[in-house]
Amino acid sequence: MRQMGSAPSDIGAIVPSGPLLGRTMATRIDPSNGPVVEIGSGTGALTKHILAAGVASKDLILFEMNRKFCDLLQEKYPNLAIHCRMAQDMEELGIKDLGAIVSGLPLLNMPENVQHSITSAAFKALKPTAPMIQFTYGSKPPIMEQVCSDLGLTWEKSPRVWLNLPPATVYTFRQTNQ
Repeated sequence: MRQMGSAPSDIGAIVPSGPLLGRTMATRIDPSNGPVVEIGSGTGALTKHILAAGVASKDLILFEMNRKFCDLLQEKYPNLAIHCRMAQDMEELGIKDLGAIVSGLPLLNMPENVQHSITSAAFKALKPTAPMIQFTYGSKPPIMEQVCSDLGLTWEKSPRVWLNLPPATVYTFRQTNQ
């Protein structure tokens, strides 16, 4: 909550994602499909559900830009690889062949060029047909129509998770034109 006041545009929610939203996102991961990256890890509200879904600590990599959140994540999850960097740095770090990306980033709050850059980097790092899992509080897909079109993305959406504060919908994006 304190972080919201210091940099509100960098924070996607006033409160961390709830357990039902975390479980809804985690059920879309196949732990046997390869390593998983979580972008916009925040305080780790989704992280624990990714681990509980069967993703091994050695196969989970976190990206978070907020230094205070990175320090908190390091304390909570000392066995995880945590990068206090932009999601777009995955390629530079040699991260590829991912089985899934789980995003807690506030994509709808971002300009189209930034959203495109993040999403493009994500799909370069994913195995063909592997998912990028993203939630939104809004009523439309969290990745802009033009970005989806440019990258050849299709999506499926979950039923609304009413027991989250605020209620959210989970979108599972896949690239179809690889």
